[in-house]
Amino acid sequence: MIGKNEKTVSLGGVSKIYKVNEHLTAGVKDITFSAAKGELVLLLGPSGSGKTTLLSLIAGLIEPSEGKVILFRREVNSYSKTELQKLRAEKIGFIFQTFLLIDSLTALENVKLLLKFAGKTSKESETKAVELLNYFNISCISGKFPNALSQGEKQRVAVARAVANDADLILADEPTASLEVKQGFEIIEMLNNYAKEKNKSVIVASHDLRLKDYADKIIYMEDGRITQEESIDENIEDRS
Repeated sequence: MIGKNEKTVSLGGVSKIYKVNEHLTAGVKDITFSAAKGELVLLLGPSGSGKTTLLSLIAGLIEPSEGKVILFRREVNSYSKTELQKLRAEKIGFIFQTFLLIDSLTALENVKLLLKFAGKTSKESETKAVELLNYFNISCISGKFPNALSQGEKQRVAVARAVANDADLILADEPTASLEVKQGFEIIEMLNNYAKEKNKSVIVASHDLRLKDYADKIIYMEDGRITQEESIDENIEDRS
């Protein structure tokens, strides 16, 4: 078991090179950083800076061309495809800009479905899903379908679904991009609080400079490279 402040993921000299029309281009180049339990790491940069590529490398969805990605104390390349699938199902949660909720399922059912995929019984799935909707203050929408929810409510359901398997690592790709400013701040604060209270790692990729106050560590990216790394002592400001 990984203890408090221990690393869930670390990258050393990682590059991803693609071949496009006979030319080689770097999705990311010489990336080195780590994320520990209990902290929110913000990958901050414009579109095309390599943030999504980096999240894909961390999750083992693509392999690095150079360098090492260490995920839960093992090099990603050492996991078999089956082991990686199991790892993503049991220890990694994903949050997307477009929510990816299933329209024919209620908020509660969307969360329950992930738990069933993780091998929970129907009763266990129901109990845990209700608990999560309560935790994220959205129990009042449990019976509603996605088309009846606001953008902020949809993303809260998506967050609840992402953490349903009690994942040690949450990867969020532009989770506030489809939200109004207030809703975006609520989501990022919710993720930060979850990281602290549950001792989880959260890595957020975003272009929004306003999210800086909510991060423990900021990785600035541009053209596939890290241009600066910053650690924050006081990360949450009162926005009331």
